[in-house]
Amino acid sequence: MASKDEIASFIAKEFPQTRVRLVEAGGMAATVAHEVGPDELRPGGTVSGPVMMATADVALYVAILAEIGIVPLTVTTSLSFNFMRKPSADRRIVGVCRLLKLGRTLAVGEVTLYSEGLPEPVAHAVGTYAIPANRS
Repeated sequence: MASKDEIASFIAKEFPQTRVRLVEAGGMAATVAHEVGPDELRPGGTVSGPVMMATADVALYVAILAEIGIVPLTVTTSLSFNFMRKPSADRRIVGVCRLLKLGRTLAVGEVTLYSEGLPEPVAHAVGTYAIPANRS
């Protein structure tokens, strides 16, 4: 298992380009948040799909690392995405992940995305990650 601080440090070092920040991790779950500004918007004043997909992907990664420890080569093998409603252009995107299965070599989880502070989900994702057999 890895702590919230260990995971946050790892993400900051290995993925300095991401704007996704860790809020909570552990217990087969994670919550992350992505700041939203002009660079994250697409025409029409809505948060872009790639921003929401990145948030979901990081949420899955964080939830898995919280359970198995820092295993950098744990990688996304699939990510299915449903856009449900227009997110707010002036609120962070919050991803709430729950792992559905954590096996030796595969993990499956779901992420519900929200505009921070609003109750209605803006998107839902289901993803699978491959976990390397040799976790060193």
